[in-house]
Amino acid sequence: MCVTGQSRNSGSRNLRVRYTPHGLTRSPHRRLTLNHRRISKKRVTMTGGAVVALVVAGVTFQTANASESTPQFTVKSLTATAAGTLASTLDDSLGADAAGAYYDAGSKALVVNVVNEQAAETVRQAGGKARLVQNSLAELKSARQTLTDRATIPGTSWAVDPVTNKVIVTADRTVTGASWDTLSGVVKALGDKAELKKTAGEFKPFVSGGDAITGGGGRCSLGFNVVKDGAPYFLTAGHCTESIQTWSDAQGTEIGTNEGSSFPDNDYGLVKYTADVAHPSEVNLYDGSTQAITRAGDATVGQQVTRSGSTTQVHDGEVTGLDATVNYGNGDIVNGLIQTSVCAEPGDSGGSLFSGDTALGLTSGGSGDCSSGGETFFQPVPEALAAYGAQIG
Repeated sequence: MCVTGQSRNSGSRNLRVRYTPHGLTRSPHRRLTLNHRRISKKRVTMTGGAVVALVVAGVTFQTANASESTPQFTVKSLTATAAGTLASTLDDSLGADAAGAYYDAGSKALVVNVVNEQAAETVRQAGGKARLVQNSLAELKSARQTLTDRATIPGTSWAVDPVTNKVIVTADRTVTGASWDTLSGVVKALGDKAELKKTAGEFKPFVSGGDAITGGGGRCSLGFNVVKDGAPYFLTAGHCTESIQTWSDAQGTEIGTNEGSSFPDNDYGLVKYTADVAHPSEVNLYDGSTQAITRAGDATVGQQVTRSGSTTQVHDGEVTGLDATVNYGNGDIVNGLIQTSVCAEPGDSGGSLFSGDTALGLTSGGSGDCSSGGETFFQPVPEALAAYGAQIG
């Protein structure tokens, strides 16, 4: 039987690890004359916390100093995966002039934040939408470091949001009193580089993912089947493999033992199959069908994604941040996570985050539930594969 999904198992206990204080906007270039003297042209550029107007793919834009002989550039219509690839390429080309990027699902375009017009032209030539912003990535990185140095408080998270061009800091319901005063003071001092938000839930790892896997009285979820040195393994969350060493399927049959585990430096674990069971590269969609997984890839802000887990089954959402830091409490601070609007609950940990046939992440933790909503964080799959020398399969 395929070990890629499991319905709720009332006979299994959820091991809930609870950590207490746990545009390219373009104005037309016009030549104006006054007393027979030519007034210099200026480009009007929109900046700020959000795109005021998004234009559809295929519209062409003129560059600065436009004239009839000036080349025009077309905004490419891209899939989220292709947009991520273009973003990586442009990051290398732009260097310090890049200030983040995100996928605009409406126009199917890559929006790239830049800090000067020269960089904007590079983006347009590549087929992206250039957006001039105030804060560089270096400035936002410095803001993150300030938060790390002065506001490492349980129940908090932060990630760069390219849409607002700020570091979004989130505090869960446990952050109150002096802790809240400290956090809000640090964020306020960062000015327009950071924004503070409050979530009604509590950040915690979701112990209990695609198919259910159990062991030691707890339940997590299988992430993705992988191959290492020709042998079958699967990935799950590191906080699961830190707690449980031997794993069984929904029927109680032992199927694997831990090969590697990393938490809280990261949140991934590798389990080697010890039983002769089917291990196809697919994710359980809990409707009698599965989604084949053929590769791993990096997530892109704005990308629509799907999560499968053994507690709440299948839910959709959007990537809202990358390289997120979350403080689950008790010293468990995890960096480099994917932040999303997808809901999850205890028991979904380790489960699959994917887009089409591409594996993106392993469910780590978050706040809220699938009734009230919330945010959920995921360990990027490519990092886990690289750490273990494994590949999707």
